[in-house]
Amino acid sequence: MDKVGELKKLYQEMMQNSQLPLRTNLVFGEGNPNCQVLFIGEAPGALEDELVRPFVGRSGQLLRKNIRQIGWKEEDVYITNIVKRRPPENRDPLPEEIQAYKPYLSRQIEIIRPKVIVPLGRFSMNYFLPEAKITRDQGRLFEANKLFIIPMFHPAAALRATNVMAQFEENFKRLPLALKKIEEIKKTN
Repeated sequence: MDKVGELKKLYQEMMQNSQLPLRTNLVFGEGNPNCQVLFIGEAPGALEDELVRPFVGRSGQLLRKNIRQIGWKEEDVYITNIVKRRPPENRDPLPEEIQAYKPYLSRQIEIIRPKVIVPLGRFSMNYFLPEAKITRDQGRLFEANKLFIIPMFHPAAALRATNVMAQFEENFKRLPLALKKIEEIKKTN
């Protein structure tokens, strides 16, 4: 499968869908479509909307810094959001907005087929793990619908609280080990 071509087709399909909620710029995602790790946030913020790139504000700077600190390159991962357009006043995405964008994220995941998905924050975590609680389950490895999931605090939450920052950074440091564990699990299945 030509992942780049498939993602471009999906992007075009979204651009042409006038039924999708929100009218800001479409922030589709960026990175390596052959990645092992897919980071998924909630929705773009003001700077992301302006630059049409995911995670480029303060939260994004923290995310990208942590990616580099564990020895990975930003261009080796893929970064996106559930909702691909900015909600007004930077509010949380509404359930109907998440529902409207859900088929597109599902297809994006099917195209990319990462080894692990790292949902950032409770909205993206609950997309995959509806019963999970971010304070209880962040940093743990889950398997759901044949996908490996490691939920983490949203970088914005880490910027607001020192104890959350410490957990965010600790969980990030464990990502390479989690990838190795997933590879071992896949070998035995």
